[in-house]
Amino acid sequence: MTLLDLLIAPAHAQAAGAAPPPGGGLFSLAMPILLLVVFYFILIRPQMKRAKEHRAMVDKLAVGDEVITSGGIAGVIREVHEGFLSVEIADNVRIRVQKGAIGNVLPKGTLKSL
Repeated sequence: MTLLDLLIAPAHAQAAGAAPPPGGGLFSLAMPILLLVVFYFILIRPQMKRAKEHRAMVDKLAVGDEVITSGGIAGVIREVHEGFLSVEIADNVRIRVQKGAIGNVLPKGTLKSL
């Protein structure tokens, strides 16, 4: 025994373990695939569906629609341009917002009742 053996433990060969079970490689490959499928159906697919519905709603916007922006401002659409809308939020008060900033389209007459 030398001084080096006291500082560093000697390495010994370990006994050979049992052979891996058959099909063990298939299970380790199936788990990440299963995880990706679960992520797709729980996270990705619903998000894509919501984005598609929002895009369809924005494409249908027309003059006279009552809307709420994503910032919470309610108003009536007075002009529709390529990427922007002119929304009247009070008498003779108009703001320009991007079409994508529209959060909801309200039923007709909702703002009159407020």
